[in-house]
Amino acid sequence: MTPDTTAATGRDIADLRARVRKFTSERLTAGDFVPQCDAWVRGFDLSFSRALSAEGLIGVTWPAEFGGSGMPSTARLVITEELLRVGAPVAAHWIGERQIGPSILRFGSRELQDEFLPAITTSEVSFCLGMSETEAGSDLAAVRTTAERDGSGWRINGAKVWTTNAHHATHAYVLARTSRSEIKHQGLTEFIVDMRSPGVTVRPILDLAGEHHFNEVLLDEVAVPGRWVIGEVGEGWSQVTGQLSFERGGSERFLSTYPLLAATLKHAHLSGDRATIEQVGALAARVSALRNLAWNIAVSVDNGVAPVADAAKLKYLGPAFERDVLNTARYAVDVGGLSDEGTLERLISEAQVAIPGMSIRGGVSEVLLTLVARSETRL
Repeated sequence: MTPDTTAATGRDIADLRARVRKFTSERLTAGDFVPQCDAWVRGFDLSFSRALSAEGLIGVTWPAEFGGSGMPSTARLVITEELLRVGAPVAAHWIGERQIGPSILRFGSRELQDEFLPAITTSEVSFCLGMSETEAGSDLAAVRTTAERDGSGWRINGAKVWTTNAHHATHAYVLARTSRSEIKHQGLTEFIVDMRSPGVTVRPILDLAGEHHFNEVLLDEVAVPGRWVIGEVGEGWSQVTGQLSFERGGSERFLSTYPLLAATLKHAHLSGDRATIEQVGALAARVSALRNLAWNIAVSVDNGVAPVADAAKLKYLGPAFERDVLNTARYAVDVGGLSDEGTLERLISEAQVAIPGMSIRGGVSEVLLTLVARSETRL
């Protein structure tokens, strides 16, 4: 898994990859974690994230004054590839580092940057996303959660749903309506909310396997200090559309099942089934193309461009790829029998539970295709 590194000007990507691979290998050998599918959602392990922090591997693209290393986005891409490749438990820091930190860095005040960016790099704070609502679905412009001024601060009322790891997070990003307008995209503002605040209630939503990752978050007169507004009041829509590029354009959109892909290939070689090996080969070609797209997105971010259309393309193609990984793994078991250690079957079960939600989180296909179509129309 080594792409062309020409875009990573001034950084030795190969050494960085080797460093992360050594880190994960040592922790696998020590039994600190078991590889799993969808680990950036389901693998919440604060001790693992803090170990990454101690290695200086969280927030590497941020300036040193905020705890980062000033590396390009392609460097973070390499780190995330290596973590996802082994199914490492990275959920504790993933949301904060992936999109909340970059949003604060781009739009936040210096006070907000000083307060939160170093805390994200050290894994002292952990974020969840308060975007989706029951009545809004994938249409973020239709959110009903409101924020009203209260002295120098704000009071937030509303409800968010499918809020991953809200029961673990110390803070939430919340998109709320601060004014009414005939144009629904106007009047939205981004906030940070302390999950320990009075008025915050977290209700679990169990998945098909009975596991608890998702939540409903109720906000009842929740007080938020004025300094915890991200960017400008009322400019939430323009800010969040750029933020979604960080959410949609990462390697987690197609490498969440990589441990299953690797286990399938191993099983196929042991069973000697040529058809499965060929199917895995076809998947390997597709993952290479997806990685190139993710690489180009990272380069765009380094160049100060919000790659909205390319991120939408990656988010659209990724879930289809991961469904095919699961189908190939099922075929491998059908023709090659059960695996000796049971790892393949466990990973199939994990992927089967996770995959239905992959096409929804981060935007449904209709929304993504609309973004791509609009981009192509402007060319």
